[in-house]
Amino acid sequence: MTDEADGALLAARLDTLETKIAYQDQVIEELNKAVVEQWNTLDALRRRVEGLQERIRDIQDRAAPDQRDEPPPPHY
Repeated sequence: MTDEADGALLAARLDTLETKIAYQDQVIEELNKAVVEQWNTLDALRRRVEGLQERIRDIQDRAAPDQRDEPPPPHY
């Protein structure tokens, strides 16, 4: 009788562990998808920032001509 009870207890414990592992696998997959989505968003944002930095540099270069190329004003 104890062998049957021990077997049933062992089977119940094994079922519990298998269920936990199945849920953990599902959670790990969901977390992996979230990380991949965040990584893609981060890459897109990084490219946008780099593009904006380049545009700012271009605007600054056009807005402020090199002062060394201009002759001094006549009152000097």
